Amino acid sequence: MAVITHPLHSLNIPFKAPNPRFTPQPKLTISATSNKHISGRKLTAAVIGGGPAGSSAAEALASGGVETYLFERSPSGAKPCGGAIPLCMLEEFSIPPDLIDRKVTHMKIISPSNLTVDFGKTLKSHEYISMLRREVLDSYLRSRAESKGVTLVKALVTNLDVPNNPNQPYIVNYTVNNRMKYLPVDVVVGADGANSRVAKAIGAGEYACAIAFQERIKLPDDKMEYYENLAEMYVGNDVSPDFYAWVFPKCDHVAVGTGTVCSKQYIKQYQQGVRSRVHPKISGGKVIKVEAHPIPEHPRPVRVRGRVALVGDAAGYVTKCSGEGIYFAAKSGRMCGEAIVKASEGGHRMIGESDLKREYLKQWDSKMTFESYLYKKLAKGNTWEDFKMVSNTVGSLIRCKLVGKGMETFDPNVLAKLV
Repeated sequence: MAVITHPLHSLNIPFKAPNPRFTPQPKLTISATSNKHISGRKLTAAVIGGGPAGSSAAEALASGGVETYLFERSPSGAKPCGGAIPLCMLEEFSIPPDLIDRKVTHMKIISPSNLTVDFGKTLKSHEYISMLRREVLDSYLRSRAESKGVTLVKALVTNLDVPNNPNQPYIVNYTVNNRMKYLPVDVVVGADGANSRVAKAIGAGEYACAIAFQERIKLPDDKMEYYENLAEMYVGNDVSPDFYAWVFPKCDHVAVGTGTVCSKQYIKQYQQGVRSRVHPKISGGKVIKVEAHPIPEHPRPVRVRGRVALVGDAAGYVTKCSGEGIYFAAKSGRMCGEAIVKASEGGHRMIGESDLKREYLKQWDSKMTFESYLYKKLAKGNTWEDFKMVSNTVGSLIRCKLVGKGMETFDPNVLAKLV
């Protein structure tokens, strides 16, 4: 039995190194004593995951006076992602223009019979969808967080030990150069994606996931010129039975991919379907990277437990109809970080589960709907408009059924003459 001395706590904590064959069940009754003044140090937080959610949370925490450690296992890696961000994110998160690969002003939806609808015509002259590479965005956000005082730990977090006593810290277990290390902290922010180990450690429950598959394809110059400011989305059972396929332009290549919820085992077949649909436009191209990742379909049953909060994909914050989640990740991370700063009075007081639920979760959940993709203005739902939409939908279904029954009474020969 080894004794670990918390570098920022005065107490000694008996701790047994974890058995890799056995993961103890987390104690789920933890409720740390909140509002207790911390003497001689600041509140300490570990943010697990260095994507937009984690980096935004870490930046907000450090800027507010909380001692912050940001864990990222692969800083040079790139998460598989379409890379589209809404216009509002550039200003709200101070994203430099030079990070943008393409400014998409034309967007097409292409039907199974290859009929095309150009829905980019509604954009104003100054509006566009920003396309960028996640490795570029993530690296920038991490560097900015470091400039605010965040300590970046380049390591794989293997598991999180949940304390039995509310006055004890959480223990972050991680590996560096094949060596196991530990870090005790007061608060943990889980920003480690759809397969979150932090979520598993606190028993946050499961959620349904879609799977996205994407190939980055470098095109000849003449083919790349076609996608200069154009993004395409394809629909049809050949590319996905319940989602859509896409071609998104990057700096010197395009991202071609698709997703599905109900038929994950056929994802490569659907990817071949979209490649067949776009073949004339990408012929001569070379695949430079193949990527796949899960996309949450809804929030987790539990997003806060004890002094642990989940953000981004780990919490399940993704637009279900499009799979878009970068903005929601960064927004939830920042809101969580700011909530911890507020509840801890700038890192001077301990916080508890009730603080996280009040300052973070309640604030996030009160924002019921987003007015637009481009601007992501947070607004409460309109009950009357929601009721009208439901009524119109039900009415359409009823009329459709009535018309269907009426059509069945027609003589097929007469009907054939009519059409």
